[in-house]
Amino acid sequence: MEKTIPIPPAPHISVLYNEIIHSLNPNTTGHYVDCTVGAGGHAWGILNSCSPEGKLLGLDVDPHALDLAAKRLAEYGERVVLKQASFSNLAENISLLGWKNVQGIVIDLGVSSMQIDTPDRGFSFLSEGPLDMRLNPNQKLTAADIVNNDSEEELADILWRYGDERLSRRIARIIVRARPIKTTTMLAETVISAIGRRPGHIHPATRTFQALRIAVNDELKALETTLPQAIEALCLGGRLAVISFHSLEDRIVKQYFRRESKDCICPAEQPICTCGHKAILNELSRRPIIPTDEEIKQNPRSRSARLRVVEKKMDLASYLH
Repeated sequence: MEKTIPIPPAPHISVLYNEIIHSLNPNTTGHYVDCTVGAGGHAWGILNSCSPEGKLLGLDVDPHALDLAAKRLAEYGERVVLKQASFSNLAENISLLGWKNVQGIVIDLGVSSMQIDTPDRGFSFLSEGPLDMRLNPNQKLTAADIVNNDSEEELADILWRYGDERLSRRIARIIVRARPIKTTTMLAETVISAIGRRPGHIHPATRTFQALRIAVNDELKALETTLPQAIEALCLGGRLAVISFHSLEDRIVKQYFRRESKDCICPAEQPICTCGHKAILNELSRRPIIPTDEEIKQNPRSRSARLRVVEKKMDLASYLH
């Protein structure tokens, strides 16, 4: 019989909350890492499930999120360590705690509802705010810097590469003409003037804002850097769970998991294996886990979430040359 998972206290329940806790299956003495701790929803569930001795390291680049997490997780005392850091420095932060390995790691990518709903953060085109989009407010580069300083060609490339925006060149051209652009609503209106608006379709600025946010925070590079660190940190049988919210992230995760789940990665047309590659992961599901209709109804922003989970089957050190 599947055990009941306690629901964390307010302010909100994290996306795919039950699925994350079931996937990691925390034990009472394990070490766990929430790479994007946010307000602490997933972390609360993990700590509750690995009581009384399990411990958790929570990372986040957003100091405001860490303040919220600290309040939400205060009941767990010294069992939780919170640190302002990028998950791309995962290995370093695990090492500083003296942990030899961990039993479970979760990475919840994207922007939280709290960040989106705070106009001053500049993530939303639905409310006016500065053109910021920094996950880490201590970082220098902002969306305004890119929008107002990059060349038309550079802007078009960002919109195409990170937003899958097929009208990237037209949008970039109109943005350059409209400079300086200082607020989120100014940028949204500029995009609408470039490509128009069709009823029943997503807001015209959706892909532009996604692309700029990814570029500002270098999110895809951070993800590519983190996945190998996470797998190396896991003990045998340890699990990594990653929630992505758009195809670029999900593609990186899927391809890495598929590659590391194979004993051979030679080209299909090659008759004899010469790569020497060994599988170190088991994919627990070939298809991503998606939110239920009920969750989407309660939280429409969860509709694009995709969860992939792997289990470590072999020690990486065995195949280091």
